[in-house]
Amino acid sequence: MNRVIAMRAWRGIFVAVMLVLFVLAVMYVTPLVYPFLIGWILAYALNPLIRFLQSKARLPRWLAVTLSLLLFVTAAVTIVSALITRIVAEIIHLSQSINGTINWWRDEFNKFIATPEMQDLINKISAFYNENPKYQQPINNKIADTANLLAQTSSDLVTYFFNGLSNLLISLPNVLTIMVVVLLSSFFIGKDWHKHSATLGGWLPEGIRKSMATVWTDLQKALFGYLRSQFIMISITAVVVIIGLLLLGVQYAITIGLLIGLVDLLPYLGVGAVMVPWIAYTFLYGDLSLGIGLSILYGVILVARQMIEPKVLASSVGLDPLPTLIAMFVGLKLFGVLGLIIGPVSLVILFAFHRANVFRDLYQFIMRGTK
Repeated sequence: MNRVIAMRAWRGIFVAVMLVLFVLAVMYVTPLVYPFLIGWILAYALNPLIRFLQSKARLPRWLAVTLSLLLFVTAAVTIVSALITRIVAEIIHLSQSINGTINWWRDEFNKFIATPEMQDLINKISAFYNENPKYQQPINNKIADTANLLAQTSSDLVTYFFNGLSNLLISLPNVLTIMVVVLLSSFFIGKDWHKHSATLGGWLPEGIRKSMATVWTDLQKALFGYLRSQFIMISITAVVVIIGLLLLGVQYAITIGLLIGLVDLLPYLGVGAVMVPWIAYTFLYGDLSLGIGLSILYGVILVARQMIEPKVLASSVGLDPLPTLIAMFVGLKLFGVLGLIIGPVSLVILFAFHRANVFRDLYQFIMRGTK
């Protein structure tokens, strides 16, 4: 019995050490080789197009890979350039309208201050201030502290903006270099895809190779199915919102639509996190026509999602909203904004391992020494 327990403990320690080494390898090796990982993902994604060009157009593989990469780069540059141009134009227009909005709020505030009730309240506060000298110094200190805080916050925001812009300009050469490495690695990996696959497969024992094939098949369905379904849903949401806002004559429709599409990633909240407060604001502001139009648009989005989402998710492995929300929150705390993507993707990978019985096999290995 003691020998059995000792062997189980030894196998458990071995599995734990291997998991720790794997995590450490991912943490420290990934920053060094991530351009090649991106290149591999790109080559994998373009494989169907490459095979199509090989079989239908009778092209050699190197030429099929080259054409596929050229098509991808052309499409990506065109879409990104169009989006950036449009967003920059809308941001410029938005900045120009800020002065008008500030003036409107200033006038409304002045009207509010000029009301008899507020004038009476101001007079009472002024009388209290003059009749109680002992409170004057603390009040002055609080006002000064508040003014200093606002000034410091404004200065920090301006500094943060210009530092971010400076860092972006400084990082452009590095980004371009990484993009070139990604494209070159994708070309070489895609050109000799079958050769590299056979080489990697030859390094692993047959049993591990079969287990990894099972995990990879399920992971393809789960991970890429999840990413595909999310991309389809936020794209549909963004397109519907943009078309609706354009019909309503709302300025900056494309920028707002893209932002609402990204917000749609949030489980439970989704589009409502933006649309509901916006609709409430328009009604309070007195713009009934825009409020009714946004309400109808929000209803169309909800109906479209209810009709399309089951069909989109039918061919992919989705996640329950609560675990997704937990994963997004944990990812946000650990990795910042990027964690909103890393969290759900990690959850999908864990679920894929569970469905592929990886955890069961590890347990059986620890307890019995075999799968």
